[in-house]
Amino acid sequence: MRIIVCAKQVPDTSEVKIDPVKKTIIREGVPSILNPDDANALEEALKIKDQYPDTKISVVTMGPPQAKDMLIECIAMGADEGVLLSDRAVGGSDTWSTSNALAATIRKMGPYDLIFAGRQAIDGDTAQVGPQIAEKLGLPQVTYVMDFSIDPNQKDITVKRQLEDGYEEIRIQAPCMLTAIKELNTPRYMTVNGIVHACSPDADIKVWNAKDVEVDLATVGLDASPTNVYRSFTPAPKPPGIKLEADGEKELAKLLLLKLKETHAI
Repeated sequence: MRIIVCAKQVPDTSEVKIDPVKKTIIREGVPSILNPDDANALEEALKIKDQYPDTKISVVTMGPPQAKDMLIECIAMGADEGVLLSDRAVGGSDTWSTSNALAATIRKMGPYDLIFAGRQAIDGDTAQVGPQIAEKLGLPQVTYVMDFSIDPNQKDITVKRQLEDGYEEIRIQAPCMLTAIKELNTPRYMTVNGIVHACSPDADIKVWNAKDVEVDLATVGLDASPTNVYRSFTPAPKPPGIKLEADGEKELAKLLLLKLKETHAI
């Protein structure tokens, strides 16, 4: 069985700041991490490999050359290979263009049985790329997967899909696309042996460009992206609240009533 995991290297949003003048994200000095939901996707693939050792896990990503560091981390966790699509031609892609590039990369990678992806990336929160890849590859898909099981025939899959007020149980057959949420599992740590292997020349990491994956250049990159970010900003801080003090609950209630009337709240 071959599983492809779509992953993304993202800035650690707990360290991200907004330039108050330019209204853009300040990326300098901000550490990059494996997108958390993608870590859950990889973990579920690794759990399948634990159960069926013949499983091969390939992690695919798109980004600048330093995204290779994230693939090293994924291999250190237990993935078998990594593929990085890195090319200025795909720079500035929105979700539509990104899914075009990744779908072309997955086609280039060859046959697969299952594709996992995280629900969304923390630097965009769109939850669009996974479903768009599935559409472009002609695959059935289930999003927001919170529980997963696969039959020994490695074809029949049962998942629970998270809803706002519960979940729905869905049966689906491989090949398919599944997007993971954090409730699905707890990602494992890298192992010492895994780190040694991932950092050695034996680690299987391929770096491809747009020509390698034969993607139509008219469908990728900034110029091909139908959406653009107008500006980024942090909300203005809320003014401090008002603390009311009085002798007894009745007096406090009267004071509160007067304050609400003063502000025309009532």
